[in-house]
Amino acid sequence: MQSTLRLSRCSRLLLVREGPKRHARGVQLSVARCSKFEEAFPPREEFQTRHIGPREHEQAEMLKTLGIKCLEELTAKAVPAKILYNKELAIEKPVTEFDLIKRISEIADKNQIWRSFIGMGYYNCCIPHTIMRNIFENPGWTTQYTPYQPEIAQGRLESLLNYQTMICDFTGLEVANASLLDEGTAAAEALGLAHRYNKRKRIFVSDKVHPQTVSVIATRATSLGLELEIGDIFKVDTSGKDIAGILIQYPDTTGTIQDFSGVVKKAHADGTLVVAATDLLSLAVTKPPGEFDVDICIGTSQRFGVPLGYGGPHAGFFACRQKLVRLMPGRMIGVTRDADDREAYRLALQTREQHIRRDKATSNICTAQALLANMSAMYAVYHGPKGIKDIAMRVHRLTVGLAEGLKADGHQVANEWYFDTLTVKPKVLVEVVRKNAEAAKINLRYNQDDTVGLSLDETTKPEDVNDLFRVFSTDTTIEKVLDSGLIEGKDLSASPFHRTSAYLEHPVFNSFHSETRIVRYMKSLENKDISLVHSMIPLGSCTMKLNSTTEMMPCSFKGFTDIHPFVPLEQSKGYQQMFLELERDLCEITGYDSISFQPNSGAQGEYAGLRAIQCYHESQGNKDRQVCLIPISAHGTNPASAQMAGMKVEPINVRKDGSVDIEHLKAMTEKFKHNLSCLMITYPSTNGVFEETISDVCELVHQVGGQVYLDGANMNAQVGLCRPGDYGSDVSHLNLHKTFCIPHGGGGPGMGPIGVKKHLAPFLPSHPVIDPATGEVKVNQGLGAVSAAPYGSSAILPISWAYIKMMGPRGLRKATQVAILNANYMSKRLENHYKTLYKGTTGLVAHEFIIDLRDFKKTANIEAVDIAKRLMDYGFHSPTMSWPVAGTLMIEPTESEDKVELDRFCDALISIRQEIRDIEEGRSDASINPLKMAPHTQEQVISDKWDRPYSREVAAFPAPFVKGSSKMWPTVGRIDDIYGDKNLFCTCPPILPQQQ
Repeated sequence: MQSTLRLSRCSRLLLVREGPKRHARGVQLSVARCSKFEEAFPPREEFQTRHIGPREHEQAEMLKTLGIKCLEELTAKAVPAKILYNKELAIEKPVTEFDLIKRISEIADKNQIWRSFIGMGYYNCCIPHTIMRNIFENPGWTTQYTPYQPEIAQGRLESLLNYQTMICDFTGLEVANASLLDEGTAAAEALGLAHRYNKRKRIFVSDKVHPQTVSVIATRATSLGLELEIGDIFKVDTSGKDIAGILIQYPDTTGTIQDFSGVVKKAHADGTLVVAATDLLSLAVTKPPGEFDVDICIGTSQRFGVPLGYGGPHAGFFACRQKLVRLMPGRMIGVTRDADDREAYRLALQTREQHIRRDKATSNICTAQALLANMSAMYAVYHGPKGIKDIAMRVHRLTVGLAEGLKADGHQVANEWYFDTLTVKPKVLVEVVRKNAEAAKINLRYNQDDTVGLSLDETTKPEDVNDLFRVFSTDTTIEKVLDSGLIEGKDLSASPFHRTSAYLEHPVFNSFHSETRIVRYMKSLENKDISLVHSMIPLGSCTMKLNSTTEMMPCSFKGFTDIHPFVPLEQSKGYQQMFLELERDLCEITGYDSISFQPNSGAQGEYAGLRAIQCYHESQGNKDRQVCLIPISAHGTNPASAQMAGMKVEPINVRKDGSVDIEHLKAMTEKFKHNLSCLMITYPSTNGVFEETISDVCELVHQVGGQVYLDGANMNAQVGLCRPGDYGSDVSHLNLHKTFCIPHGGGGPGMGPIGVKKHLAPFLPSHPVIDPATGEVKVNQGLGAVSAAPYGSSAILPISWAYIKMMGPRGLRKATQVAILNANYMSKRLENHYKTLYKGTTGLVAHEFIIDLRDFKKTANIEAVDIAKRLMDYGFHSPTMSWPVAGTLMIEPTESEDKVELDRFCDALISIRQEIRDIEEGRSDASINPLKMAPHTQEQVISDKWDRPYSREVAAFPAPFVKGSSKMWPTVGRIDDIYGDKNLFCTCPPILPQQQ
């Protein structure tokens, strides 16, 4: 077998064709002929050689450093034999990059792009090409990490601050976060906040809220033990003072705009919070919810320059009153100052992050939608207040013209006041309307009461309205309606809902309206940020690997971008084919039986998987199984997700070697054997080690009736080597934005689909509009959604599909092996300078490792944060800092970084160790030294004043490889977090006179 594997593909093919009984000399002749053929026509290089960074000779050098002969020997030593998968994955052989694009183009073409007027929170929009090209298709924006190191993330922080300012301006509320996952989850988070605020257990949702939003809320309410009531918002009785919050839709799902001021006033008198789901574009011309005193506003910014993408990714927004800011979920950008007292930006209120508050966190959100929020913010910057209002009024007046033309012909329009959506009772049979619409390739919303919903958008043209008249068998045109004067006095400017307050007044929204200026602005922000286009980002547990151009290209294909998530199944055959192929491949890779693509982040995947477990237990009559065991080293979202799923978290100890304390686990499983729901565990461990006992741990939990949730964050160490479904796990989420190449986008998008064993498949997320299991169109189906769109962030799934297709079974396996090789090589190179905290029984780590820095606090007063900031001067982003162990750095190189880059990073850390030694031995000042003063900005270094006891060169060019034009300069000095928390300011700061 081994010799066969070493033959070329062509040689193996000849062996198969000519049969095993052929004389050996004949085989040799065939191989010789094949060699001549390949010499004349060498095969095209496989994608894996582009994706995997180290060349073969570099791999050999690194293996030699480790004293290991080959990757297979490394695998055998690193991965426990008991769980090693010794077969080749049964997925397709790899295709080339060029063949891949041809194939995915054919799949995209199977999606039919009709004109969709379905609405329901999803709209076509005109995405400025300059934003599409310079942000959505630009690795300088897509490959940034979450801005946890603000000094080298000022560009995207400024852009996200613009986003927050935009949301505050349109909603009329004081503070906003930097985006949530979508409108449905934002609504659920808002009502969850209301419950935390006043501790009440009832929530009320208007029956005019979008159905997908209601479904997500219902799923969350069940797990949190909240009583959900759905009904007429004008009949809600809050006088019992037991309703935590109410949710209204403004405009509502039928398109109607109503006066909720009385509802709000009564709710507030009874101590109930009011949440408004709203449409961002409508707020350009309608009174903002903040002006009729709602407490929280949520929605989606999709129609501000983000493609439909069959449902995502899109940025949800969340704004609230100042009094609620410390309960607000997700991330928020704040204004602070740096060491030189200069204005700077950073993530505010970081103490709410899950790794600190764990099961007491305000939410489990770890992935926002930063990339899409940046696109929406730039859309507002590009158009400015006048441009946005012009777009809104154009959409609205076309809608008014359509409504008046339909009414004049005898159709009934249910809406008195509206923005862009109408609900029509046609004078002809609905089936006639449907037939006409299908003939014109137009999608409408068909309701159970024989009404038809239709929503216009930025892309709607007068000829589209004329086509809609014909669909309704109305013999008129928009031109005739205008000439008749029917629309005079009918638009919102004549209504009590007309907006009079200003918005987008900050200079940033009034300065960059030519393409020249907007391109320079976007580039200036990009240049302030470090991303994978600059250097490796070696974050433990975050897997910042190559996001190849070929993988990214299909995300811009019209067949994927321009399709509404609620179109009939026959219009989305391309997407359905891709889902089926990706599910099949992921099931083969993981050993699971079914996949749900609905969770649109890793944390959402955790929540969905835990809810599936709970539903399974309930179906077995075991409603008392509520305990979730979680090792204390687990990802912070784990306990937060368990709490959100209604579970009681019980911690499991970790031994000194970083592994799960089996004896403590045995004691806890015995203690809770009648109440145990599941164990939540990460593999390889959060500490970066393949634990030998993982299958025994799974069996221990199963013996007492529990389930095993295996966090898939570290799947990059397992693909092709071991399968969670084989060694005992029942469910995992898969971070497609890690292992499967979807880029991090500066803090999102992410995708967290869940894989489950067969017995959990019936409990995967459902959807009230499109059933993910069948793809059929449903109306008022049972609840059970975890995200607003049936397949989550569908538009980025081609990335993972393409990665698997181009790598093939052997490429995927080798990528995992090289990821493990790179981590072990770096650990070995650093061993004389830093201690690797945890290793396996064979002395090896998995795909990541932790270096211990705690002694430096005693010897030189140097902490992990000092090393993190000093790495910026060397041109690097810090590894994961002080997690999962305080005072450490967790390093994950991935398989995409070559030996040259690994050595550069190791050289930087070794040089920093010498700088620490200089402090320890008295050669550097204990207080004013390159580490404590890091990072060093260009302005500091070229200043006339330099009074530090080390040279400018040491400050800015601490190693030979840092010198040159590629030097990455931090744009601000060290951030003052304490000042920022004490002076919370989360919108664009006012421009000082000298700056204007």
